[in-house]
Amino acid sequence: MRLSAKADYALRASVELASAGDGHVKAEALARAQSIPPRFLEQILLELKHAGIVASQRGAEGGYWLARPPAEIALADVIRAVEGPLANVRGVRPEELDYNGAASALRDVFIALRANVRAVLEEVTIADVASGALPDRVRELVDDPDAWSPH
Repeated sequence: MRLSAKADYALRASVELASAGDGHVKAEALARAQSIPPRFLEQILLELKHAGIVASQRGAEGGYWLARPPAEIALADVIRAVEGPLANVRGVRPEELDYNGAASALRDVFIALRANVRAVLEEVTIADVASGALPDRVRELVDDPDAWSPH
């Protein structure tokens, strides 16, 4: 799985907002805290706002905050807000693929892959990451030495 810089930055900004608690955080402070290019972050925050993940207020007392409790925002929600569906092949959802002959089972493989990606990204919340307390199932995957193999 590949995550774009945009998705990575969106996740990091969301976690940073969760760690700020109930306060408003200026975009510049978010950008500094996570080493995110400020102009790119502004675009990302706008997309997260349109998706109902963050809220904002202008002015001296303004800034950004999470629009919902961080325990109610899955990592998958953030990624979908800035990237669209979690898994696709050439821009097509796996269930819409139609392969012929020997390759026909590839559609099922891609659907299974999407299910596994969802199993992690829909289970882990922004609150989990901000607190460092990942769900047991995810922690078990991380603790498997094979998970750390680069291939």
